[in-house]
Parts: sequence; C-alpha cells; structure tokens
Amino acid sequence: MLTFDQYLTPDTLEEALWLWRDAPEGTRLIAGATDILPWAREGRAGDVHLPALIDVTKIQELSGYTVEGGRVRLGANVVYQDFLTDETLRRLLPCMPFCSIWFADDQIREQATLAGNLVNASPAADGTPAVLVLNGSIELARLEDGVVERRTLPVAEFIQGPGRTLMERGEIVTAVTMDALDGYGGSFEKVGHRRSLVISVACVAAVVKTDASGRNFEDVRLGLGGVGPMAVRLTDIEERLKGQPISSELIREACASAADRVASRSRVAYRRRVVPGFVEAAIEDALAHAGAPYRGEHQREIINV
Repeated sequence: MLTFDQYLTPDTLEEALWLWRDAPEGTRLIAGATDILPWAREGRAGDVHLPALIDVTKIQELSGYTVEGGRVRLGANVVYQDFLTDETLRRLLPCMPFCSIWFADDQIREQATLAGNLVNASPAADGTPAVLVLNGSIELARLEDGVVERRTLPVAEFIQGPGRTLMERGEIVTAVTMDALDGYGGSFEKVGHRRSLVISVACVAAVVKTDASGRNFEDVRLGLGGVGPMAVRLTDIEERLKGQPISSELIREACASAADRVASRSRVAYRRRVVPGFVEAAIEDALAHAGAPYRGEHQREIINV
C-alpha cells in the first residue's frame, strides 16, 4: 500500500521546481505513476509511506508537442497512447507506434509517459531502444538563483545503468526531443516470459529508409534492449547495411554480430540465440512499412497499428 502526507499538483513548471527543490527527503515526483504504484504494492516494496507526491500532470508547458528543425519536441507529459492515436507522431516517429502497442495495455498507455520510462532507466524499458534510434535527447530544468535553467543531454548519455541517470537533485524532465523521420519505415520486436504485459527478455527497435528504387538501404538505425545493463545502438550493423542492395543474405550476415551484445546475467544462451533473428525481423518489418518491394523470410504480414 502507498500512503503519503501530501499530494501536491502544481500548475506551472516554476511552482513545481520550487516544491521539488524544498521537498522533504523521500518525496516522489510523478506523472502517470505507473511505476511507483506497482513498486509500492505488497510483494514489491511492501507498505510505503512518503512525505509527499508532486504530480506534474496539470502543467500545460509539459503537454503536447512541436515540430521544428527536423526534430519533434515532446512535452514530458506525452503518454504512450499518443503515438498510436496522433497521425503526425505516427508519421514522424515511425518506430514509436509499434513500440507503444507492445507497451503494457490500453489503460497503462493512457497514463504512462515516455519521459518517465526513460527516467526509470530499466534495462528492459521498451521506450529506450526506440528513442535511441531516433537520436533522442532529454531536456531537464532546475532552479538556479530563483531562475529556471535548462540543460539537454543525449538519452544515450543520460542513462548510466540500471536505475541510474545523470539527473541531478532538484531537476525535472521537461521534454524528450527526437528526429522527425518522415518517409522511414519503423518496427519494434519483443520477447518476454508471458504473452501480455511483457517485461522484455529482448527488444529491438528499427527505422529504415530506402533509396527511390526501394531496393537499396539509404539509412538504417537499430536499438537493442533487455540484454544488458543499458539499451544500445547497433552501429556496426547499421554501417554494414547503409548504401547496400537489400538482400536476405546481407541482412542475415550483418545481424549475426548482434548476439555479441548480450551482456545479461541470466538467460544468456537464450538471448544470444534469439537476438540475431529478432534484429533481422525488425529490419524486414521496417522495410515493409517503408514500402520496399523486398520480402524477407522473417517478415510477417504487415500490421498497421
């Protein structure tokens, strides 16, 4: 059970930062609260009592998104369901709808924020590989002599390990910014211990762009999660494929090295066995959603989520 002395709902970022700066030790900042509630239930953390919760969902500055300079800036309160229902986000962030459909269930997607998923820094977080392939960065705000100051870090640097980030005391995430990839195909592959509400044993995000003929790779971006302390970009495979004619043999050969990225402490042999095939399938599905004529052996019927 989770109990607390105060439940605070600031209306502005500045108000939230003052509350957060002066909050008693143990206060938690929440938006969707989809991580803290399971953590606090019996069997995880047991009974938990906190001095306060600061809920930032009423802050308008943290809502919505803008598109500028080839980047999409998502307010920190943007939830996973938005990647399924907003046509602009579906088009510009092509792997996010497929990541979202795998993310928990309908009710949780309406509450869970992408920013919160990143801050939680779970090795199995679905959002992290997808954000990495979109060259994501995270914007943080803090009070400095009473003035709101901001800084921005690449997500690849922000996440330092399981549950560890470069967020400093008194900071609040204000936005996540990613490349706008209109014209790319995207995909997301995942395997876990059960069929629903799955925590990843391995997950792969992919975005692919072909040349005008649809027969050659122009750009390939791949992110792998759930197989080590942090999600990683598969830059060696990306570079092997870029500019090359699309073929099953090339994809299979390039993806074989993905098994070497497994750095887990459990189910190592299983992960090494499935990861190359998962990366192949992610590339093939992304090609299909990009409209390429290629059809691979791992590719399923195209699913429009």
